[in-house]
Amino acid sequence: MKAPPLLGFLALGVVGCRAAPIPESKWYPAGTNLQAKYVTVQGTRIRYVESGVGQTVVLLHGLGASIYTWRDVIGPVAAAGFHVVAFDNRGFGGSDRPTSGYSAGDYASLTDAFLDSLHLSDEVLVGHSMGGEIAALATLKDPSNVRGLVLIDAAGLGTHLPLLTRLARAPLVGHVIAGLRGRTGVEKALRSTFGVPSRVTQDEVDQYYAPVAAPDFGRTLAGVAREFDFSALKGRLDSIAKPTLVLWGSRDIWIPPGIGERMTASLQRAAFVLVPGVGHDLPDEDPAAVLRSLIPFLQQGIPQPPPNVAILGIDINQQVDKLER
Repeated sequence: MKAPPLLGFLALGVVGCRAAPIPESKWYPAGTNLQAKYVTVQGTRIRYVESGVGQTVVLLHGLGASIYTWRDVIGPVAAAGFHVVAFDNRGFGGSDRPTSGYSAGDYASLTDAFLDSLHLSDEVLVGHSMGGEIAALATLKDPSNVRGLVLIDAAGLGTHLPLLTRLARAPLVGHVIAGLRGRTGVEKALRSTFGVPSRVTQDEVDQYYAPVAAPDFGRTLAGVAREFDFSALKGRLDSIAKPTLVLWGSRDIWIPPGIGERMTASLQRAAFVLVPGVGHDLPDEDPAAVLRSLIPFLQQGIPQPPPNVAILGIDINQQVDKLER
């Protein structure tokens, strides 16, 4: 007799959890010229990296991710003349995983407090997925500190939640699911974020799986599922007057491109760029496409908008060429 779908999923999680994650000593940025730093903000120890000098660009990752998401973005943006800061948000990567503090408002407040702790201001916030929503909310909370905004396949107007998170919302079942986060499940979830799933490498799976396998990560997953509102930007985007670049993968099945178009139409000064053949996880799957639009935006902004003029077809430095080889 065939097992019910839920039981089959649970069994898969149990088996997958037997895989040993890579040790923390091998987590990104290990093996690079970057050094992980730590600061305690609002009672949460936050892991971050920084590189370069110039105007500050802050990178915010998405659900289940970490600073590793930005590994191919940090160097080229710093080389283009910017001070780049990327951090593991509360509950993710190498940062603390407390029992609460996972609402959208909590994350926006933490972002502002983190930047204040580093004495940063006048920054450009770049957010992917859940991090995009947080970046926009932080901009709404304190626009005086934000020069510009970049939203990459951003949450905020609703999302097709992955199965694991939907199940985590259910009473009782959520507590079980939160503890069943195997490597196989992480790989399947990661592949679903790519427009071409075969592009996912085992090194990427290793890096994503390692923090997810930590015993207390279930607390993060349950906290986000319970507290985070993935629609918190509804009716609020028209209050953002900062120049905004909106980047989207054409094959995004988690947050479809139509949502990105709606975001762009709601913003006062925005450019929309659709990247063909790429899924939800643009920074991992096609960092060169991100850089081709991001660096000119950082250097030029949106010159003399009419609103919603797309920035397309702009080549940048040799750093991008290296990524495409």
